[in-house]
Amino acid sequence: MVASLAGLVACLLAFHDVVPNRVGRLGSLLETFLPWLGLAIPVLLGATVLRRSFVALLALLLPVVAWLGVFGGLLRPGDGTPYDLTAVAHNVSDENRDPAGTARALMEVEPDLIALAELTPPALPGYAETLASTYPHHAVRGTVGLWSKFPLADVRPLEIRPAGLGADWNRGLRATARTSRGDVAVYVAHLPSLRLGLPDGFGSARRDESAALLGAAVAAEQLDEVILLGDLNGTVDDRGLDPVTSQLGTAGPGFAFSWPATLPVARIDQILARSATVTRVWSLPATGSDHLPIAARIRF
Repeated sequence: MVASLAGLVACLLAFHDVVPNRVGRLGSLLETFLPWLGLAIPVLLGATVLRRSFVALLALLLPVVAWLGVFGGLLRPGDGTPYDLTAVAHNVSDENRDPAGTARALMEVEPDLIALAELTPPALPGYAETLASTYPHHAVRGTVGLWSKFPLADVRPLEIRPAGLGADWNRGLRATARTSRGDVAVYVAHLPSLRLGLPDGFGSARRDESAALLGAAVAAEQLDEVILLGDLNGTVDDRGLDPVTSQLGTAGPGFAFSWPATLPVARIDQILARSATVTRVWSLPATGSDHLPIAARIRF
């Protein structure tokens, strides 16, 4: 029994993409919490010790190898890797009562780019005034914004609104950052939220539709170097984000779980890049949001 369960865990880790998504989007649900399958290993080890089964002990190597094969790269240190800029992405929450304090917290890591989601008109001045001295260039479209140490040009809304949502749903922007290394396309996006419950199961249909639109925009981008910042409401393992993650390099060392802030179990806030490498990603201390901010170092 223990050996069979060990084999099942190993198969789910290594072949999670074969779990069907047609019913309740079970595949995406599994992929959202995929790293946590590793918790089954110590449980199975305990059962193996109690049963004193050599066969079960050998079988336990399968999920260990599978987990390390999928996530082992995130465990390596990344502090010493050279980088060209630092970026921060944060869903600040539309219920955040301390915009100025949140902005100051994000500035602690001295990022070159700061992307915010869930901006509201009453809170926007608090962020803008606090960030203005260090980030003279900024753009806001709908409920997302970008603050930059670099001049910004070609700023425009990003059309990622899924069908059925009103014209007031604006959660994306695209800008050109004039860096010392040349022009870089910067995308800021906040994809639709997920819903878990009956009868739909893992309700990601709108998120997936928005991800397809975002992926199409990235594919059409003329600049080679692209940075995507934002709350994608999905992990990089979630197949629903394939239109995006198939084009952009996922983050380097670090799990950087970002949600929920009180007990983070998944990184649904992302910093991804094309023609560049995200050399490290990490979570920042909690703010007044239900998400943790994430920071990343990027090398061109």
